Formats: sequence, structure tokens, C-alpha cells
Amino acid sequence: MIHWLKQLRSAFGVAFLWLVCLIYFTQGFRSFVWTAVSYQLKDRLQLSPSASQFVFSVAFFPWSVKPLYGIISDCIPIGGKKRTPYLVLSTVLSLVPWLLLGLDSTSRSSSLYLMIFLTIQNLGSAMADVVIDAMIAEAVRLEKASFAGDLQSVSWFAMAVGGVCGSLLGGYALSNLKIETIFLLFTVLPALQLLSCALVEEIPANNEPLPELLDSDEFEEKSKLSNDNYRDTNKSSTRRRKGQKKGKKGASNGKSEKQKKQSKSLASQWFQSLKAATFGLGRAFKQPIILRPMAWFFIAHITVPNLSTVMFYYQTEVLQLDAAFLGTARVVGWLGLMFGTFIYNRYLQDMTLRKSLLFAHIGLSITILLDMVLVSRANGGYGVSDKTMVLFGSALGDAINQLKFMPFLILSGRLCPPGIEGTLFALFMSINNLGNTVGSFMGAGLASLLGISSGSFENMFMGLAIQVFCTYIPVLFLFLIPKEATGVSAS
Repeated sequence: MIHWLKQLRSAFGVAFLWLVCLIYFTQGFRSFVWTAVSYQLKDRLQLSPSASQFVFSVAFFPWSVKPLYGIISDCIPIGGKKRTPYLVLSTVLSLVPWLLLGLDSTSRSSSLYLMIFLTIQNLGSAMADVVIDAMIAEAVRLEKASFAGDLQSVSWFAMAVGGVCGSLLGGYALSNLKIETIFLLFTVLPALQLLSCALVEEIPANNEPLPELLDSDEFEEKSKLSNDNYRDTNKSSTRRRKGQKKGKKGASNGKSEKQKKQSKSLASQWFQSLKAATFGLGRAFKQPIILRPMAWFFIAHITVPNLSTVMFYYQTEVLQLDAAFLGTARVVGWLGLMFGTFIYNRYLQDMTLRKSLLFAHIGLSITILLDMVLVSRANGGYGVSDKTMVLFGSALGDAINQLKFMPFLILSGRLCPPGIEGTLFALFMSINNLGNTVGSFMGAGLASLLGISSGSFENMFMGLAIQVFCTYIPVLFLFLIPKEATGVSAS
């Protein structure tokens, strides 16, 4: 283990490894503060379950447009650099909202202000996620391809550790600290991330060949002789300006024109790069081999209403489960996620993706049935405690969701054509995130339609029954997944 870490350190540098681990750890540790957000919406603002889920759905929308951040950072350098300036910007966007929410009682006492700040914070987190992924890809490409899997393993491990720590400490913090204190405590990580950005050196983008800029400068020099008419037409307007010496005025005007042309050329290059990247991404995505599977994963999310926020209300109000226990349940969920990854890699890679996705949806329906047993209180008749049901359901649910997510990762990686792997993969992840967001909206709508609210859970069983039925709708569309595709061999 120590030898492996030394190899990674010598290959990528201590500063870069530290930044990667810190960003992914922070992504996992977000559960520490988002648990507090859940209680802020429920107890302080007294929002209904559907209203709380609406706030979460809007706040997490920035994760649904991740390719936009990648395209912008690829095509529009800041200060000659493509990564670190955007990483600094994204870190500031991640830091400031939590700082304001911790210090300003008005901002956290209004559902609108809270939703806006949470959306800005997610914008920063999503952008940082895209930028660090791009930096990892670039670092691996610089003659270190043999370490690609190792670097990804380090990042996923850091996120898992962050998730476990955040879930454990989040429950403890809610039991012993004020919510505004939790918001302020979390700012330590993005603040540390901001300081760490200065430790990583990036090769300026303008050190790379930029034919468009060089060609435009050469064109400007070569076209001076043919621009006499243009200069003549501007001569009279130049004379009307403040009196200056003729020679100095001509030099100043020439310099101004040159700067203007360079600026125009740079803006034109950015526009053309953005246009080319967008159209290239669109052309790749329109291919049936890519469009059809991604359509299935999107359908699989939007057809199943997400009632997780409603269940949170039920667990805290009806079952009287405290924050510390719910934090423990999330830790068990993280362990279930790791177990699901192990099971898929060890036993299910040879299975066709259609079959593994079918089993995943059957498993998801079983987890919802367990929630129905919990809501009906039938578990008490068999001597099974509510806490046992919640812990088991959390572990099983996250494990099965990971069994569904692994085929998505495998298929996404396989479908990405050379040259635009990073951006197209970000698009795939955005589709997955957008599907989750729409599913959350659907859950909020269903809860509102059934009249499920704080203190009124009579129709909770019906909502879960509808969710079970909807779980099987995506199965009807499995024909969109390549028939022979498995986890180890291309279709």
C-alpha cells in the first residue's frame, strides 16, 4: 500500500494528489451539511414533504448540466489557463453560500433564499467535479496511462471515506450543535480546497499551439498594405479627437486597432471552439448506439417518483428516529454501496446488461415493499424493530442502486468515442442526474397529489404502492439496451 502511494506521488506529485483527494472527500462529506439542510427545511421552515423535495430538486439541477462547465473550461481559458481559474471560481461558489447561510439568519429563514444559495453551492460543487475530472484525465494522458485506474481508485476511496465521515459526524453534530454552526463548520473544507488550488501548477493554455491566434496575427500584418482605404475612412474621425501629435496619434490608433483585432480574433476563436465542441457533442450523442441506451437510463429515472424526502419526514415524525441514528443509517448505506460494487465486479460482469438491469429493478421494487411493510407497521408483528428495518433497507437499497449504476458506468465508458471521452461522459452523467431531478419532481408532485404532508401520512402506503408499480415501467423499454452487451465484452 505504501509503495503504491509512493508510486502515485512520484507520478503525479503530492500537491495534485492532495487536491484530488480533498475535492472527492469534500464531495462525499457533503452529507454532513445536507442532513442539516433537511432538518432546516422540515423543522425551522416547516415545509411540507413535497415542498422540501421541490427545493432539493431545484437545488441539485446544476448537476444536470455538467457538460456545459466542461465545454466552457475547455474553450475559454482564463488568464491563459483552462483548469485552475475555474477550480478557484467553483470553490468560491461552493464556499460563499454556506458562509452566508451560517452568518445571516434571514437567508436561512426563507425557503426562496435558501433554495437560491443551495443552487449556487451545487453549481460550484458540480463545476469543481468536472474540472478535477478533466485535470485527472490530462494528468493521466501525460505518459502516466498505467496509473489511470489507480488514480480513479484513490478518488473513489476518498469520496467513500468522506461519505462515511460526513454521515457519522452529521448525525452527531445535529444532536449537539446549532444548524448555523454546522453550515459554518463545513466551510472549512472548501476554504482548504481554495488554498490548495494555489499549490497546483498548470501549464498555461497559451503555451500550446493556437493556430487561430497565430494565423490572425500574421493575417493582420499581411493585410496592412491592403487596408489603406479603411485607414482613409477613419482618418477624419481620428482628427476630431483630442489634439495630439500626428505621429503619436497614428501610432496610438494603430495600436488600438491591433488590440481590437486581437480581442475580436480571440472572441471569434472562443466562439468557434464552443460551437465546434457543442456540435461535435451533439453529433456523437445523436448516434443510435449512444442515444438509445441513454434514453433508457433517463426513462428509468423519470418514470419512478422519488419519495426519499417523504420517507425522511415519516422516519423522523412517525418513527421518531433521531439524527444520530439516521446518520448511522447513511453510513450503512455507504457500506451497502461498496458491497454492491464488489458483488457486481465479482459475480455479475458476465451477465448481459439487460438482465442485470432487470434484476436491479426487481430488487428496487423489493426495497420499496420493505418500506410499505414499515409504513403499515407489520414489522412489529414479527418482532422486527423499526431501526432494523431502516438499517437493512438503507444497505439493501444503496447496494441495489449501485448494481444499477455499474452497468450505466460500463456502458457509458464503452460508448464514448475517442477525442471527446471526458465531455461525452459528463453528458451521460448529466442525463443520469437530470433523470434523478425529474424523478424528485415527480415524487414531490405525487406526494402533493395524495395529500401527504407533515403530520398527515395516511396515503403514504398508496404512494409507495404507486412507486412499486412505476419501478417496472422501465423494464418495458429494455430493448433500448444493446442485446448482447455485458460488463466485460463489447456488444
